[in-house]
Amino acid sequence: MTAKYLAVLVLGISLAAFPASLAAQQDARDVLNASANAMGAQNLRTLQYSGSGFSFVFAQAASPGAPWPRFSMKNYVRDIDFTAPASHAQQVRTSVDKRGGGGVGLPTVDQRQDQFVLPGAPWSQQLDIWITPYGFLQAAMKNQATVTSKRVNGKNYELVTFTTENKYKVQGYIDDRNMVERVQTWIEQPAIGDMLIEAVYSDYKDFGGLKFPTRIVQSQGGFPVLDLTVADVKPNVPVVIQAPQRNGGGGPAQIRTKKVADGVFYMLGGANDSVAVEFNDYVVMIEAPQSEERAMAFVAEIRKQIPEKPIKYVINTHHHFDHSGGIRALAASGAIIITQKINKPYFEKAMTGPRTLDPDALEKSGKKMVFETVSDKKVLTDGTHTIEIYTVKDSPHTDGSIMAYLPKEKMLAEADIFDMPGPGVPAVTEGPATAANLVDNIERLGLKVDWMLPIHSADIVPVAELYKAAHRQVP
Repeated sequence: MTAKYLAVLVLGISLAAFPASLAAQQDARDVLNASANAMGAQNLRTLQYSGSGFSFVFAQAASPGAPWPRFSMKNYVRDIDFTAPASHAQQVRTSVDKRGGGGVGLPTVDQRQDQFVLPGAPWSQQLDIWITPYGFLQAAMKNQATVTSKRVNGKNYELVTFTTENKYKVQGYIDDRNMVERVQTWIEQPAIGDMLIEAVYSDYKDFGGLKFPTRIVQSQGGFPVLDLTVADVKPNVPVVIQAPQRNGGGGPAQIRTKKVADGVFYMLGGANDSVAVEFNDYVVMIEAPQSEERAMAFVAEIRKQIPEKPIKYVINTHHHFDHSGGIRALAASGAIIITQKINKPYFEKAMTGPRTLDPDALEKSGKKMVFETVSDKKVLTDGTHTIEIYTVKDSPHTDGSIMAYLPKEKMLAEADIFDMPGPGVPAVTEGPATAANLVDNIERLGLKVDWMLPIHSADIVPVAELYKAAHRQVP
């Protein structure tokens, strides 16, 4: 075979493969243009829509594996600027569920919340713009989307798929009326790994020439976070999206450590705190919050305060992701996770999913998480220090909560039951019953507590503040 013939043959093979990719992209552009035309979205630059329904607090369930707690929204308004891109959603909500985190049961009847997405925000925040039907169409046109036909539950769709930031897969289902019916993507989540984000759109109606869904259901991690009935839509109206100025500036919170007793270090980290207790041969860490990055910042602080002793145990107060997102990082270094017994099967299922988007230290190590569980009580002691770990009975916040009591120091560490944000700021509880519930548990167990070490606090707190929040007298 001559070199000339080989060259012709190779060129022929390349040309045979190349048009298939181009054809898939061209087919996708035809599908996207047809959808944009059908929905009246060809020149959509801004959007405002409003309605009512339900919102749900992500990862704050009343029990491991249960749906996120629900709020009723009597007013929801969202502005989107697709050119910036930027978004502002505001809602007035009232708690429906009586148990769970994220503001469930707070005495304020109407709670106002604002959520901003500003230009330059990471994809995990911008996706709220790009998984709208119109954001999806615009992003797909810019990202070399491809299309395949798919039949789901007896219905035919054009499945349009693209990848953005060389990492995130996004796919949209366009029905036979050229309406975008469903958009899916996956993002990294410290506790559960690759997490599905899905938005389902139905009951399209015409609003000033724009076809818009009057029912929107968005889910994260397998449960709804928004169920909205749309009442009004205004395309291409002027919108001004500017987040309010916050005092104190941005950037990661600095860790401030207080040695509150011999061998006891209270690490104050802004949003979440942690506690380290030095034993003879090892360290016990109370709480590894939020994420691998955040947990390892606390670990670095422990190394400064207690060098050359391994962290043998990490006490996890409860399953909510802002309090468990860092336990995998500690497991990668060999630490044993102590948690309430009902959390273990949940963690073993939820925390072992795929982690292709952001493999963490545990994924890279190939190790497995090792748990020890608490039923009612567990004691760690070396003769010098003792930690008594108790289940918080009947917690309004969540099932499977535990607290750590230091009997010699008369200190109690707990999370999301009693918080003290700072000087002059009233104590915060997740509802009117939580402080009283903690007092009931302390008195039921006969614990002699002088000081509280809340995992959300600006400082160590006298127990009298807990009793004050519970409207009780200190015994």
